[in-house]
Amino acid sequence: MTKLNDKIILITGASSGIGEATVRELAAAGAKLFIGARRSERLQALANELGDQVGWRRLDVTDDSDFAAFADAAEARFGRIDVLVNNAGIMPLSPLAALKRDEWTRMIDVNIHGVLNGIAAVLPRFMARGAGHIVNVASVGAHIVVPTGAVYCATKYAVWAITEGLRQEQDDIRATIVSPGVTDTELGSDITDPEVAGALEEWRKKSLTPDAIARAIRYALEQPAGVDVNEIVVRPTAADM
Repeated sequence: MTKLNDKIILITGASSGIGEATVRELAAAGAKLFIGARRSERLQALANELGDQVGWRRLDVTDDSDFAAFADAAEARFGRIDVLVNNAGIMPLSPLAALKRDEWTRMIDVNIHGVLNGIAAVLPRFMARGAGHIVNVASVGAHIVVPTGAVYCATKYAVWAITEGLRQEQDDIRATIVSPGVTDTELGSDITDPEVAGALEEWRKKSLTPDAIARAIRYALEQPAGVDVNEIVVRPTAADM
């Protein structure tokens, strides 16, 4: 297994949920981390708690220039980048008939453009070194479609396709997609339809905790250099989806 204590890892969406749990898991493994999210105060508190091995910068993943500056700042702090964990995402579920166009656009911007902006920020660096690892966090929604989730699932299927394309194109760069089932996080807190929000509460009665996904990410990162764990699906035991 590869030890992580010499790895420099970027994590987006790091202020809560799966992102925060992954920061804690990888920090415990000895990795040096550079973390980003929109909520600066949470990032700063997390970095202060974990110490000098964690740097941070406010990040809007939908802004390609901001993502590039985020990667530059990480490289300036730690000297290089070994891994990107593209975790940031949103899930304002709604029926298509509700015509929540603004929410559709936001999901496409964060869930798809955010992932592509991250890839664009690190891929040239990885190609120049002939090594690197990109982990994209998707969802079981990359494999199934549920009512109210058509657009969300479409964005996560896109993340799956992008990750698989990256794997096929780049022999020297590892590409992993992690697809969580129902997980107890803040994801979905921006749902504006009360009925859909209530349904999500029901789904979450049987859910994973974020640290389960963090451990899956750590597992993929710790494999030897010649091993590329391409896909991990993690569901609660006996979950319907």
